[in-house]
Amino acid sequence: MSDTQGFVASPEAKGKAKQLRIYAVLAWVAAMTGQVFAIFNLISDETLVYMIIAIVIILAIAILGSTFWKKSNKLDPTSEKNATRFFFQNQLGAIMGVLCFLPMVISIFTNNNISGKTKAIAGSAASVAMTAAGISGVEFDAASIEKYTEEINQQTSDAKSFGIDTDNVYWLKEGTKGNKYHSFNNCRYLKGKSVSNGSIKDSWEQKGSSELCKVCQKKSAKAAIVPDAVPELIEQ
Repeated sequence: MSDTQGFVASPEAKGKAKQLRIYAVLAWVAAMTGQVFAIFNLISDETLVYMIIAIVIILAIAILGSTFWKKSNKLDPTSEKNATRFFFQNQLGAIMGVLCFLPMVISIFTNNNISGKTKAIAGSAASVAMTAAGISGVEFDAASIEKYTEEINQQTSDAKSFGIDTDNVYWLKEGTKGNKYHSFNNCRYLKGKSVSNGSIKDSWEQKGSSELCKVCQKKSAKAAIVPDAVPELIEQ
């Protein structure tokens, strides 16, 4: 195996990412639809309570969409070489979060048919929700092909220093929680669960990101220092 390994998302990861992006778009469409309904039907003194309820619901849906989108980017990241695409793909959740409320905020503060009290309460609520939706959609630790490649190579190098066979590690199959890979197939975190086997690079390409299990790391480090202890360590 080459020491330099470039990340390429697996077909399974790409498929899951596509599914999550569809869910994200549907959530944002639902949030936008709710916003349009609120603008044309709920901006009035008599429907203030319903307006606040609508804002909360729209916020929850917008955040859900951003969550789906960010998860998809972890599974199938883009390259940093195209700066524009890299920015928009990773920060689309923040952009859409703001757009799910900006027209509403403008409509509330420019509406001359509602009282100052209603304008202040509804406008403040919508502004706070817009800020929350925008911040929740920001990707502060954006994934990229280059970042994943660097991390894979670093982890492969570190694993070799522990005497780990970097072509023969284990991880929970797609659809299960957890982003750890394991150097021992009988690790307690794998017992009774569906497990995949392959290289460290394979685990990254299937899970989107991965890191060595701390328990396996300690066992591997001990085994590297005391080779004769390997059988005992494996039984632990």
